[in-house]
Amino acid sequence: MEQTDQSRIHPVEPVERPLSPHLQIYRPQVTSISSILTRITGNALIVASLLIVWWLLAAATSEEYFRTADAVLTSWFGDLVLILSLWAVWYHYLAGLRHLVWDAGKGLDLPTAEMMGWGCIIGSVVLTVITLLLV
Repeated sequence: MEQTDQSRIHPVEPVERPLSPHLQIYRPQVTSISSILTRITGNALIVASLLIVWWLLAAATSEEYFRTADAVLTSWFGDLVLILSLWAVWYHYLAGLRHLVWDAGKGLDLPTAEMMGWGCIIGSVVLTVITLLLV
């Protein structure tokens, strides 16, 4: 084995690197917000699905247990959860379409990506309102 020449070893000096931006100075961008919303809506849909599964299991269990689950699901809280879930479904669907376009290599420039992010946000709200009016 070859021995290391001690005269060639130099002490490592610390390098000053920039710190990552803090929330106080970071300006949120449509692309980052839409990415975060995609993750939030996906996880929120899991919670809403569990609520609906609970309601269905209660219906199969007993009449008294179903009345409890139904009271929760048809309360203002249940209505809010289901309306937000409807919005989350539409948002997640439109974000998935956006990702299909990106997977095809289209719309990756910043102006188009921002426009598609706004399209997902605004489109999901419009589609939610239309769905609520039709149902």
